[in-house]
Amino acid sequence: MAKEYRTIQEVAGPLMLVHDVTDVTYDEMGEIELANGEIRRCKVLQVNGNDVLVQLFENSAGINLSDSKVRFLGRSMELGVSEDMLGRVFDGLGHPIDGGPEILPDERRDINGLAMNPAARIYPSEFIQTGVSAIDGLNTLVRGQKLPIFSASGLPHAQLAAQIARQAKVRGTDEPFAVVFAAMGITFEEADYFKQSFTETGAIDRTVLFVNLANDPAVERIATPRMALTAAEYLAFEKGMHVLVILTDITNYADALREVSAARKEVPGRRGYPGYMYTDLATLYERAGRQAGKSGSITMIPILTMPEDDKTHPIPDLTGYITEGQIILSRELYRKGLMPPIDVLPSLSRLKDKGIGEGKTRADHANTMNQLFAAYSRGKDAKELMTILGESALTEIDLIYAKFAEAFEKEYVSQGYETDRSIEETLSVGWKLLSMLPRAELKRIDDKFLDEYYGK
Repeated sequence: MAKEYRTIQEVAGPLMLVHDVTDVTYDEMGEIELANGEIRRCKVLQVNGNDVLVQLFENSAGINLSDSKVRFLGRSMELGVSEDMLGRVFDGLGHPIDGGPEILPDERRDINGLAMNPAARIYPSEFIQTGVSAIDGLNTLVRGQKLPIFSASGLPHAQLAAQIARQAKVRGTDEPFAVVFAAMGITFEEADYFKQSFTETGAIDRTVLFVNLANDPAVERIATPRMALTAAEYLAFEKGMHVLVILTDITNYADALREVSAARKEVPGRRGYPGYMYTDLATLYERAGRQAGKSGSITMIPILTMPEDDKTHPIPDLTGYITEGQIILSRELYRKGLMPPIDVLPSLSRLKDKGIGEGKTRADHANTMNQLFAAYSRGKDAKELMTILGESALTEIDLIYAKFAEAFEKEYVSQGYETDRSIEETLSVGWKLLSMLPRAELKRIDDKFLDEYYGK
């Protein structure tokens, strides 16, 4: 039986100080019993001698210092995991909110997980088809990779996230594929959109959804991605599934971290975020990957909205250091009506070369990818010149490149949120566009591929 303490000294916002406590450790869970018998949850943030600072999960209203009792449970926060989680919707702390029964867990796991031994990691090398040309063709996602999407407020990252979650698959295997989707600090409307989107297409059957709403407590927001990753680790490394984890929105998560840090009166770092934010984000991102001897894997797509569209803001900046590339959504392309508005030139997947080519996608993939990048870049330059100097100042070849850039945005990038393109379709759209250019211009493509695909 857990020992009870009636030594609450003070309550300040989400924090509470308890005196004369023994044998309690950092991160341990606790329960506060109010005079009327109501139970609220808390966790240990700091132990100083016999004084313990705890963080409340619910609000502090109604906690009477003399009548309330605290007991510590001797364990950190855990999630009961089982394959029955697929097709279910949970709140940020792992309780079902879809009206279904409680999960009967196969085991209970600490949500902080265990870091993967670097020596046990396998290098990511298998192609994942998302059905989105701008990703599959040019910034390929590889199984076991962490590839964030950098968005900005008001851009349709929710639609893109839902589209990837619905369409993603590992080709050429019949191994089970699951999606773990964690939404942090989102509005009720967005939460409803994700649920509807997955239910209508049947994708919900292979999805585990964790939803933390904007009006839920900040401390729950910090637990949500860890809950999701714990479920993902179980499905991947115990049940041998390919798991795609989508976390949205990391900016809301970091803001919750800042809020808790400020309540603890910690010394702030850049822009008021705690100095340990890099380490904290790394404890999430580094849980993705593949392990030697295990058939499953975790591939991660974190989504973050860059405050003031600023790539150098601490959240995207630190995320870029820990992950392998980024997909960038552009406000300019969004205004032009492109769906999805992926800006392919500053986007990057550092592992794309490992997941493409003969036996993975197609032998001509790398050549066409490089040529499309080069041609689109030159076409954009030509369009800028045209804006400044007028069309008559451009050479004939520059005009062709400008037309190519227009067509590339309309046909290749802007495919809508319902179209699921196979990699073959993506490559053939690429060849159709490259055939607009004179053959002599395609210097990055091997002649044998030009003979096979150019102008066909």
